[in-house]
Amino acid sequence: MDRAKQSGRSEDRRSETPLSSRRTPHTPSRRTSVPLRTGQYKPTSTPAQRVSEDRYRPGSRRTTAEPLRASWKPHDSEADVEEKPARRSGRASDTGGAKLGKFTKLYGWRVYAVPILIVLTVLVVFNTATGPAEPIVSDQQTQAAALGGDSAGGGPSDGGTDVIPENPAKPVDLNIPTAELPEGIPFTQAGQGTFHVIPGKGDQVGSGKLFTYTVDVENGIDPGSYAGDDSFAAAVQTTLSSPQSWTYNNKFALQRVDASFPNPSFRVSLTTPETTHRADMCGYQIKAEASCYRRSEGRVLINLARWVRGAKAFSGDLGLYRQYAINHEVGHGLGGQHVGCPVNGGPAPVMMQQSFGVADDYVSALNNVPGGDKGKVAKDGKVCRPNAWPNTGGN
Repeated sequence: MDRAKQSGRSEDRRSETPLSSRRTPHTPSRRTSVPLRTGQYKPTSTPAQRVSEDRYRPGSRRTTAEPLRASWKPHDSEADVEEKPARRSGRASDTGGAKLGKFTKLYGWRVYAVPILIVLTVLVVFNTATGPAEPIVSDQQTQAAALGGDSAGGGPSDGGTDVIPENPAKPVDLNIPTAELPEGIPFTQAGQGTFHVIPGKGDQVGSGKLFTYTVDVENGIDPGSYAGDDSFAAAVQTTLSSPQSWTYNNKFALQRVDASFPNPSFRVSLTTPETTHRADMCGYQIKAEASCYRRSEGRVLINLARWVRGAKAFSGDLGLYRQYAINHEVGHGLGGQHVGCPVNGGPAPVMMQQSFGVADDYVSALNNVPGGDKGKVAKDGKVCRPNAWPNTGGN
């Protein structure tokens, strides 16, 4: 009886279940040729789902076989999209400050240094363009230190050491009464511009560094104005051989040579005013007769006008002035440069510009011109006595 009841219940369950929900034999796939046996079950394969960007949608669950990674560009939520314009509008006023802060953080102290450098560059360019002409720098610097306290200079176009100009940059008009040429005998104003070496040579004088020299005279000069070649040569050689001249301290040695000697250190040359005034010689920017040393020519140029007339500061002592002119210009050849009067009433240094005067105020005015030796001589009111010798110990 119990079996009859169970059998009846089973029939009731079968009638309640739709026929379509019962297992049915699986239709063979076209992709397989293996026939299914009657009653064999094979589950239908579920088509593979396509992986799309929907799996990265915020709040969605990760599906099977999805990688454990986040999207490089997650989708913004609507709240974020609405909030960003508000943030941008709030920062609009701070854009300039933010950029400046970022620029300062990136470059640091350079941000402040660059404007300063620009200003300094503009000032340097302005000063260079508007400043006065600089003096010509002489190449005679090898013996400047050896001349000690007596080193200085002589004419407006003398070429010595340091920054002694051969020519001022511009013509100047100075009222210096002692620079005027004294009255005296006539002389040849212009020669031929060429020179001849006076025959003769001498022994070495001194034990220092040897400098050789010839004694020359410009062609075309009337010998009567300077007493002839031999007189001039004797004056030069005697002066430079004196123990009061440049060999006194054994720093220099001097020797006269003749025309056969190759490449003498310099040539002591008696020269007419017109040749001396040439730009490639002494120049004539300061309208006063002067001698000079022209390094590019290798010549000590003794102006004939000064040789026969002298200078007012020497009060007619022509012999003393000639000794001064030789020692002064040869001193430039040895590396000397201009100086002023060191002691009021004392002997003037041989390198002081005594052809123009022995007062510092005068010499300072000569140097305080474009291209001159500015600052070499102070305008201090000191006045010295004329002196012809480097060695002033006996004066």
